[in-house]
Amino acid sequence: MSKLDWSNVDFETMIIHAGQGHDPAHGALATPIYQTSTFCFETVEEGADKFAKKIPGYQYTRGGNPTTRAFELKCAAMEGGEDAVATASGMGAVGSVMIAFLKCGDHVIFDNSVYGGTNAVATVNLPNMGIEVSRVDTSDLEALKAAIKPNTKMIYFETPNNPMIKVTDVAAVKAVAGKDIRVVVDATFAPPPIQHVLKLGADVVLHSITKYINGHGDALGGVVVGSAADMGLIRGNAMTKINGCPPSPFNSYLVLRGMKTLALRIERHCQNAMAVAKYLESNPYVKKVYYPGLESDPSHELACRQMENGLFGGILSFELNDDVKGMTSFEAGKKLLNNLSIASIAVSLGDPDTLIEHPASMTHAAVSKEDRLAAGITDGLIRLSVGLESARDLINDFETAFATI
Repeated sequence: MSKLDWSNVDFETMIIHAGQGHDPAHGALATPIYQTSTFCFETVEEGADKFAKKIPGYQYTRGGNPTTRAFELKCAAMEGGEDAVATASGMGAVGSVMIAFLKCGDHVIFDNSVYGGTNAVATVNLPNMGIEVSRVDTSDLEALKAAIKPNTKMIYFETPNNPMIKVTDVAAVKAVAGKDIRVVVDATFAPPPIQHVLKLGADVVLHSITKYINGHGDALGGVVVGSAADMGLIRGNAMTKINGCPPSPFNSYLVLRGMKTLALRIERHCQNAMAVAKYLESNPYVKKVYYPGLESDPSHELACRQMENGLFGGILSFELNDDVKGMTSFEAGKKLLNNLSIASIAVSLGDPDTLIEHPASMTHAAVSKEDRLAAGITDGLIRLSVGLESARDLINDFETAFATI
C-alpha cells in the first residue's frame, strides 16, 4: 500500500490510490477478492496473538477482511477521518452507530426529516431500548438548543436531507452540541468531493455506499468514518459482535472499483442535476423545486459555504401545481412518472441511470402522514436522482412526459 500522505494530493488522485496497492502475493493491480469466511494460522501462538491484537492479521471475515479493509482505508482517506468501519448496508451503518454510542436512559435528537429506515429506528427501535428521542428541524439552531437535555448524547441529521434536500449547517450544530454530544451526519446525498463534514466539525459521518460511492447500482453497503477511538467502539462492540453485519468481500471489491471514478461521476451528476433543476423551475406545471444549487433555494447561501467546488449534489425534489390539467398534483405526478422513458421508477439514488420516485408512497410510506407533512413531504412531492445521461435528453424526456399527461 502506498505511503503517501493523502492530505497532500488532490481528491482525484487520492480516490484512485488510497487504501490500495499492488497485491503482495502476485502484484495484481486490482485488490483481490478474499472470498473466505475464515483465515488459518501457522501456529497456535500466531492465532492467539492475532486474536489478542498483538500482531496484525485476520481471523474471521465478520471481524475483518483484506478486501473490505482496503475499502475502509479508502473511505477514511476520502473523508479525512482516522479510521472507517464498513457494513453490509447503509442501515447497518445507522444501527451500528446507535448501538455503539447510545444506551438505555440516553437521549438523542433526530432531524424531523430523515430516510424512512432511519425514521423507523428513531420512532420504534430506540424507544423500545429505553432511549429517549426528540425530533426537531436541526437547521433551526434555537429549536435545537431547546431540545438538548442533560442526558443528550447524540444529534443526528442528514445534509442534504431525504427527500427535502435541506442543507444543515454542520459547524453551527457542532457549536451548539459542544464537546460532550456527538454530532453524527448522514452525508449519503452529498459525499466527497461535494462536502467533507468531518472537516466542518461533525464527529462521525456515515454513508449508504450503495448510492454514489459505489455508483453502479450493483452492491449494497454502508460505511462509518470518524476517530480511531469511535471506530474501535463500533468495530468491537457493535458491528462485529452484536449487529454482525460486515459487507461481503465481493461487495467490497465492487465498491473499490466504483470509487475510482467517484470524482468524475459526481461532477457529471451535479452538472446534470443543475440543468434539470433549472428546467423544472421554469416549467409552468411545477410549483417548487428543492435543489440547493438554485439561487431561489433557501439553503443556497449555506450550500455555497458548506459544499465545495461549485457542486451541489445530484438529487433534487419538486412539487407539481395543485391543479395540472384538471388533476391533483398526486394524480398528475403518477402520470408524469409513468410517461417518462429514460428515468426509471426506483427508490435508490446515485446510479448512472436517472431514478425517480414518489416519497409519500415509496421511501416514506411508513412515516405517518402527520409527520410527513410536518417535514414538508406532501403527497405531490417527487424525488429525482439525476443520472449520467445527456442532460438534453433528460430534459426532452420530461418535456414529452409533461405534454402527454
